[in-house]
Amino acid sequence: MRGTDTKENLIPIIEFKNACFSYDSEDMGAELSPAVKDINLTIYRGEFVAVLGHNGSGKSTIAKMTNAILRPTSGKVFVEGMDTSDEELEIKIRQLVGLVFQNPDNQIVSTIVEEDVAFGPENLGVPPAEIRQRVDEALKTVGMFEYRFHEPHKLSGGQKQRVAIAGILAMKTDCIVLDEPTAMLDPVGRREVIGTIKRLNKELGITVVLVTHFMDEAVLADRIIVMNDGTIVKDGTPAEVFSDVKTIKESGLELPIGANMAERLKKSGINLGKGILTAEDFATAFSQFVVNNR
Repeated sequence: MRGTDTKENLIPIIEFKNACFSYDSEDMGAELSPAVKDINLTIYRGEFVAVLGHNGSGKSTIAKMTNAILRPTSGKVFVEGMDTSDEELEIKIRQLVGLVFQNPDNQIVSTIVEEDVAFGPENLGVPPAEIRQRVDEALKTVGMFEYRFHEPHKLSGGQKQRVAIAGILAMKTDCIVLDEPTAMLDPVGRREVIGTIKRLNKELGITVVLVTHFMDEAVLADRIIVMNDGTIVKDGTPAEVFSDVKTIKESGLELPIGANMAERLKKSGINLGKGILTAEDFATAFSQFVVNNR
């Protein structure tokens, strides 16, 4: 959450109210255990929220519930006050909240980059002249304008994912939800995509919900939601969340590299202080410790 903003003066964009979702089993229509249960969560305009959890914790289900790909089996999910259970509102909801999947190949539908980015606006009935402007703006925003005439299948994983993000931007969504967008990428691709996400949020004010299992990505967020067994077990700033080592471990997660190193030193009797998350944080705090204890 930015600056000195409080929840009282922020505007909700996505609201989960006692929301549950269960997948039906194939045999006899019996229900499996709920994927998510009794979720109460508000995402505010302009936030950068990371959702963490081990495999099967419910984090990807949450992502799909934000734009009506999945509708709650009980409770409610609202997008700017619109009930995602109302099928007549589906298009409006998806114009406000766009979802980027783990594998960009599942989201790219055209043989030329700019045609792929234009696909969403075309289906919304946007006039051709405006589509042209939107496509160019979106590709420039994600740093892919020079590749507009390229074939997507010849791009790197990180470039493909940025094209997928551009396709969402061209639809003029207010919020982008990314479901493990860097899971299939190499370190270079991951940096490209995360850098793009940060710019969209900080420079353009687009609300970002990032589902990830990479701790070094989560620390970049304003706020972290930790999922375990289909429920939210922690909600706070990166410093607040990762200072609760017990909950992080019980949720099947690891600490970010800087926090992990600081925690190990703390067990050895060397306390570097609070708020250490990244490797850079650790290096700074350790250097100061050395100077202070010469």
